[in-house]
Amino acid sequence: MTTIALLPDARAPLDHATARAAFADMLDGKVADDAIATFLTTMAERDETSVEIAAAAAELRARMVPVSAPANAIDVCGTGGDGAHSLNVSTAVAIVVAACGVPVAKHGNRAASSKAGAADTLEALGLDLKRAEARAEASLADLGIAFLFAQSHHPSLGRLAAVRRAIGRRTIFNLIGPIANPAGVTRQLVGVARPDYLATYAEGLRRLGTTSAMMVSGDEPLDELSISGPSSIVRLGACGDRSERIVPEDAGLKRHPADALRGGDAAFNAAALRRMLRGEAGAYRDAVLLNGAAALIVAGEADDWRTGVEEAAEAIDKGLANALLDCWIAF
Repeated sequence: MTTIALLPDARAPLDHATARAAFADMLDGKVADDAIATFLTTMAERDETSVEIAAAAAELRARMVPVSAPANAIDVCGTGGDGAHSLNVSTAVAIVVAACGVPVAKHGNRAASSKAGAADTLEALGLDLKRAEARAEASLADLGIAFLFAQSHHPSLGRLAAVRRAIGRRTIFNLIGPIANPAGVTRQLVGVARPDYLATYAEGLRRLGTTSAMMVSGDEPLDELSISGPSSIVRLGACGDRSERIVPEDAGLKRHPADALRGGDAAFNAAALRRMLRGEAGAYRDAVLLNGAAALIVAGEADDWRTGVEEAAEAIDKGLANALLDCWIAF
C-alpha cells in the first residue's frame, strides 16, 4: 500500500529542506491529489519564492531522464501562460542560434495554453519526434541542435498531470519547466510571462548553479522579448549581473504591432516559420532576431544587441538556418 505523505502548510514560504521534501513526495506519488491541489494553489496565490522554485526544480532534475550535451550548449525556453497565442518564437530562435554555431538543447512540449507548442510546430515541419528524441545526443553533437521532449524526460510529472489539469491555473510546475533542461545546461534564455517576477526567478536560477542567463519579459506581458514595445531583463552570471529595460530600437529593429505575431495551429505556425527562415521580412523575423541576439549574448557569442541581431540575420540570410532545419528533419 502506498504511503500517503502530508504536505506542509504552504500559506507561508517554505525553507529549502521542507520544500524539497514536499516536492519529492508529490513527484513520487506519495500525496493525495486534493492535498497537492491545495498546496500548489495556495503557493501560487501568495507567489512562489526563489527557494521554492530552486527546490522544486532540483527534485524534478533528480528524476529526469538526462542526455549528454556539449559544455557550451544553451537552451531558449519560456514559461508560457502569457495568453498571446503568438508564433513560435523560441523554437525559431533555437534553429537560428544553432545555425550561428551555438549548440542548442531545446527543451519543450506540446501546447498547453496556446494552439501550437514547440513539439507541435516541429512535428508539422516534418521532424519525427520519436526519432529526434532517440538521436538527441547525436544530433547535438553532429548538428548542434536537439529537441528534448519534456514529457519523455520528466516521467515523474505524469503523475501530476490530472491534478494540474483540474487546478486549471498555472502552478510552480509551469515555472520550473524551463529550468529542468534534461541536458543540464547552465546557460539559458528564459522567458517569464510576469515582469514583476524576474528577480525572484533569477535568484532561483542562481541557487541552481546557472552560469549565464537572461530572464526576459515583454510588457504585454510576454514570455519573450517584445518586438512591440519595452521589455524587462534580469541578467545573471557571465552575461552580466544586472537589470535593464530594452526596446526594439536598442537592437536596431523597428516596432511591430503585437497582433502581427498572432499564431494559429501547428500547420499555420510551421508555414510561417519556414517563410521566415527563407527570408520573409516582418514582425516574426524581427522578434526572432531580437530574442536570438539575447541568446547569443548569453552564449558569449555577441557582445551587444546590434551585433547579436547582425549574427542572427546573417544565419537566416545566408540560408544557414533553413538548411540546418532540413538537415535536422532528415537526420
